[in-house]
Amino acid sequence: MSVRTEKVGNLIKQEVGSLIERDYRTSEMGFMTVTKVSMSPDLRLARVYISVFGDVKVKDRTLFLLNEAKKDIRQFIGAKVRLKFTPEIAFFIDDTMDYVANIEDLLRKTHQENKKDSENDNDDE
Repeated sequence: MSVRTEKVGNLIKQEVGSLIERDYRTSEMGFMTVTKVSMSPDLRLARVYISVFGDVKVKDRTLFLLNEAKKDIRQFIGAKVRLKFTPEIAFFIDDTMDYVANIEDLLRKTHQENKKDSENDNDDE
């Protein structure tokens, strides 16, 4: 990724994050945060990754509503970010935190099983 695509991605992340925080906090949407924006090399597509607190149903509903508002969000970006072309927006759910929680849970279970096994080995002696 070039320095320019990184800078544009960070700028769009800040602007979309502030817009979502200000205008898209509704009871229908889960608590969400913009975690990352990945720009295409030609700066014509912004992949916006959103972390949503809630179950799968809440995440799906939030993603649906953001996609419904994509045109307005793109217009906002066009007004705030000075680029030759306003990039198309594509929203994705960032499930990194779910993945991390799953790994932590597996490690915790493995640790507990190892602890039980070592206690059983000590009882046998």
